[in-house]
Amino acid sequence: MLTYISNTDHYHRVLSRCFDVKRTLWIGTADIKDLYVDSGKEKKPFLWLIAQLIRRGVEVRLIHAKEPGQNFREDFDKYPVLYDRLERVLCPRVHFKMFVFDCKEVYVGSANLTGAGIGLKTDHRRNFEAGILTDAPEIVEQAMNQFDEVWMGKHCKSCKRRDFCADPVA
Repeated sequence: MLTYISNTDHYHRVLSRCFDVKRTLWIGTADIKDLYVDSGKEKKPFLWLIAQLIRRGVEVRLIHAKEPGQNFREDFDKYPVLYDRLERVLCPRVHFKMFVFDCKEVYVGSANLTGAGIGLKTDHRRNFEAGILTDAPEIVEQAMNQFDEVWMGKHCKSCKRRDFCADPVA
């Protein structure tokens, strides 16, 4: 499967996949803000879903380039399980946007982890986004390798932005 994803499909075809993850969810994003998902008749913070996944035993890893805004932090504080069990790495050089679902599917594209990027905004208030969703093993593997390199701090020692990094991995 190789699917071109644009605009609202980012929510319906990519973010909605997070509900069905069984073992692992890896998310890479440059920008991170509060965003919401449909939960029955309610709209809940995406962090609510992440907390649910973690409670079910899903390993969730998040790499982002800068600290999120106040609304995101307030939502984060509502879910104490995130303090101890959401794995996060902050890297000021990250600009990729990536979701890896159970090491089997990957989204790579332009949409940040924001309401206007991948979230639940209307067509008239969201960004124009484009990306690819695939289960092609070679693409999934390459995306996971890139994610892992940043996660493990492969580039930290030689990074020329190290002075901007609050917590270098290596």
